[in-house]
Amino acid sequence: MKNLRVIKRQEPLGWSSCFVLTGAVALSLGISFLMLSFHDKPPLQGMIILFQGAFGSQWALEDCLIKAIPIYLCSLGVAVAFRLQIWNIGAEGQFALGAVGAAWAALNFPDLPWFVLIPFMMTASFVTGGTWGLIPALLKLKMKANEIIVTLMLNYIAIFYLDYLVYGDWKDPASFGFPMTKTFSPGAIVGKIGSTSLNWGLVLCVVTGILIWIFFRYTRIGFELRASGENIQAARYAGLPYDKLVILVMILSGALAGWAGFIEASATLNRLQPSIIAGYGYTAIVVAWLARLHPFYIGIASILLAGLRVGTENLQLELQVPAAFGGIMEGLILLTVLSGNFFIYYRIKIVKKLYNLEKGI
Repeated sequence: MKNLRVIKRQEPLGWSSCFVLTGAVALSLGISFLMLSFHDKPPLQGMIILFQGAFGSQWALEDCLIKAIPIYLCSLGVAVAFRLQIWNIGAEGQFALGAVGAAWAALNFPDLPWFVLIPFMMTASFVTGGTWGLIPALLKLKMKANEIIVTLMLNYIAIFYLDYLVYGDWKDPASFGFPMTKTFSPGAIVGKIGSTSLNWGLVLCVVTGILIWIFFRYTRIGFELRASGENIQAARYAGLPYDKLVILVMILSGALAGWAGFIEASATLNRLQPSIIAGYGYTAIVVAWLARLHPFYIGIASILLAGLRVGTENLQLELQVPAAFGGIMEGLILLTVLSGNFFIYYRIKIVKKLYNLEKGI
């Protein structure tokens, strides 16, 4: 008789893990293919429409990159926390508070020149997003609170606080009753790159990604973060400042998500309104795991997931597919990738079971 036994690999899969992750994504797309078929939609045509809508024209590519910018910054922040095995599920709330901080600076100091106001908005969003990340870090260290639950609950507080502002004190009197602030002054708007619709947030993503990569690879604190993330108990035994590292990564994680909120409010909407909350913080979790927390691969995965959003919008128009289909596909990708990670660290071995004739087993 044969038994299946799970055995931990001595070393995780290297380049072979790319095939595992590719297979996981292919499986999620296959399930989506079947879902379209079950709802009497032409599945092959649907997939073609989805990919054409995402990458089939210059307009689609630019729209894809615009959506990839906040996803990348949120994902980079999430990945920083995940490196230390701190599970920050609160990028959505940190994104919202970053947008609030940037909007506060833009609305209260509209006459400042752009070279003063833009850095001021970046600082405000960095502080508000970082502070929102600091709260669960302190609760975890001082009260042993579970950071997953705390960060998730703080999302709702941040989002409802944003709603409170745009429905209340910050509401534009000339908005005909719609919940939104005044349009930001020209000095508070991040401009476009050349004649394209892309904004300078794309450059911010590239520079930030390179700096984070250098930080983890070539600095002492980055080494301590990686070592602590590999084995928390060993890190404490070795005298590494684990508590300080938790505070550092959560502040940095929240601040990066806050920058995403700043870019979305300034460059994309030019104001603050409830529609700024588009689920980028939750998509960031999928992207971070899909990219295995590496800044370069996070960039690729962000573009792919942003393309999925743009393509789903096209699919909705062409085949009347519900808007929730994109969220379902994101969830499927996360589930299959997490399942695929099992085979990166473990393998299944078939073991023959010998019978003991004396005992009858």
